Amino acid sequence: MNALSDARLIVVKVGSALLVSPRTGLVDRAWLAAFAADAARLRARGQKLVVVSSGAVALGRARLKLPRRALALHEKQAAAAAGQSLLMRAWEEALEPFDLRTAQILLTPDDTEVRRRFLNARATLETLLELGAVAVVNENDTVATEELRYGDNDRLAARVAQMVGADLLVLLSDVDGLYTADPRVDPAAEHIARVGALNEQIEAMAGGANAAAGLGTGGMATKLAAARIAAGAGCATLITLGRRPSPLAAVEHGERATLFAAAETPSAAYKAWIAGSLTPQGALVVDPGAAAALRRGKSLLAAGVRAVEGRFDKGDAVLVRDGDGRELGRGLTRYDATDAAKIIGLRTTAIAAVLGYEAGPLIHADDLALVHRAPRSA
Repeated sequence: MNALSDARLIVVKVGSALLVSPRTGLVDRAWLAAFAADAARLRARGQKLVVVSSGAVALGRARLKLPRRALALHEKQAAAAAGQSLLMRAWEEALEPFDLRTAQILLTPDDTEVRRRFLNARATLETLLELGAVAVVNENDTVATEELRYGDNDRLAARVAQMVGADLLVLLSDVDGLYTADPRVDPAAEHIARVGALNEQIEAMAGGANAAAGLGTGGMATKLAAARIAAGAGCATLITLGRRPSPLAAVEHGERATLFAAAETPSAAYKAWIAGSLTPQGALVVDPGAAAALRRGKSLLAAGVRAVEGRFDKGDAVLVRDGDGRELGRGLTRYDATDAAKIIGLRTTAIAAVLGYEAGPLIHADDLALVHRAPRSA
């Protein structure tokens, strides 16, 4: 499949059943070393990589000698606290021979659902990727509650793919993709190589059909739910068998997988979300020079803003208007209304002296959805 080789930024979800031996409770270093070779090959091609990794609870369970039964929440949190350092050490030791640097990111649902925290987490991930690191993401299980958690790392991986604008989400499973029925029960089940659009017929295949497929707390149903989240963000999803050496190379060499296509690019999907799904909390009025710069794809700098209207927080959606009141677009602001009012008309280099910090433009071009108007007739 070309989806892997063509992707600019890839998020790969690795489940605990791949990383941790169920017999010993220790890291499966042979599998991890082979996956590290996969990661190094992607990075050598210039592709960026984020890994969403389970395994902290499983490793912590063994370290703390917890009983082999369903763990209570407080026991899971203790296991996660004990196992997270082991998990990161395993990733560091696997990737170090390939001169790949690792960085740990622990997230809770607020980090992907609350806009201000979303922007902060995204900025951290983008910086790590620009610096060449392989970000290893996990849910912050030591503080997550049953009421406030992702529930499975398939959904977390989809949210991370949405956050970083990934082209491809790879979910490593215990089956090699989606079948019309559970292939372990129905020998006539047919493998589906490509899904153009998720619909009720496709989702029904994950009900009775291979419902138990998947790793950890997930299954095929959770993987299709993740694929739907990713598709809404303009990201394709690949489900393939993880329990084999170098599973990504195996797919590129022709092994089976199911690709769920995305209808549009991540950037287009993200800007459509800004334009149509968020209620503006205020407005920024810009001068003609700034308006012209925005139409050329530039960010909105404080120097080009004439007025701040309304009350809004960092990360909120705001309108961008010209001096005649015409809407130019909508975007996510990097400053709250109080701070924005203090810096209008200032060059970016002068912001830190006024506020004590500098967060770049008022609205970055990536976070701005412009209104496209028909040209005026002569």
